[in-house]
Amino acid sequence: MENREKYLSFVVPCYNSESYMARCIESLLPGGEDVEIIIIDDGSKDKTGEIADAYQKQYPDLVKVIHKENGGHGSGVNAGLACARGVYFKVVDSDDWLDGTAYQKLLEKIRYYCKEAGEGEEKPDLFVCNYVYNHLEQQITRSMGYGNVFPAEKICPWSETGHFLPSQYLVMHALVYRTEILLQSGIVLPEHTFYVDNIYVYYPLPHVRKMYYMDVDFYRYYIGREDQSVNEKVMISRVDQQIFVTKSMIDMYDMRKISNKKLRTYMTNYLAIMMTVSSILLIRSKNAENLEKKRELWQYLKKNHYGTYWKIRYGILGQTMNLPGRSGRKISSLAYIVARRIVGFN
Repeated sequence: MENREKYLSFVVPCYNSESYMARCIESLLPGGEDVEIIIIDDGSKDKTGEIADAYQKQYPDLVKVIHKENGGHGSGVNAGLACARGVYFKVVDSDDWLDGTAYQKLLEKIRYYCKEAGEGEEKPDLFVCNYVYNHLEQQITRSMGYGNVFPAEKICPWSETGHFLPSQYLVMHALVYRTEILLQSGIVLPEHTFYVDNIYVYYPLPHVRKMYYMDVDFYRYYIGREDQSVNEKVMISRVDQQIFVTKSMIDMYDMRKISNKKLRTYMTNYLAIMMTVSSILLIRSKNAENLEKKRELWQYLKKNHYGTYWKIRYGILGQTMNLPGRSGRKISSLAYIVARRIVGFN
């Protein structure tokens, strides 16, 4: 098992999570001795640490607790990855949970590739599953799948992937990386920074050669709470961190050196989405200083990767976010509102 002791490592970063972390952890426990659950107490000021320790005491072979100074979500993921013993690695936010039936199906497939696969049958570098969000404000539940992108239940290289829709890009909730892929990539997430899940998804992708899609609703979470990091008002208040993450992703790769065309196209489109999110937040803040930050962000992309800039700036998203004048910004904002209604994000 690649000299690892478990099939699957879960990392659960927790900060002041006492009111909801039990549901998350209880949803992970049915994996039994095949999994490990690494709970990161990220400097919590409530009873998070006590709850985590109680689980470790009750399930010493399954649960490991790390108490650390507050460093943010990325710091928690870093700490978990550093000690993970599983062949595969999954981040689960402390206010989210897993569907029990889908969980067992995924674990069964992981066991197969780790234990029963035939000679020469390689393990997937990445498992992709559906995720389900429950929107509190709009009272809707929606499953986000990838059936048009990946063939179900078979190994798939990038060359065999289909077309990702704008609402369908890969997110942390959908992914289970092979641990060695993450380690090979050298990923280290920034500390004290929100929105680093985008880096977690994006940075290892050039190391991924083989993917496996399971059409099961695996990961579940709520959106629409006022205090969530993806709430629009919260995102606007933290827009500098969104810009920092976007610039960090711009700096990661020269797209000309990504040899696989479909992977290169996907990564370029992912950057386009990041540029769009940053731009619309800056526009909707209705702040002159933020409009200057928007201009500077696009200039940063142009200066560092002109070819990528050209593709993004003159694509549909880039043109929509850069319509001139006040009326142009109103149209950009209206387009965002319509997309938000259709897709249901934040």
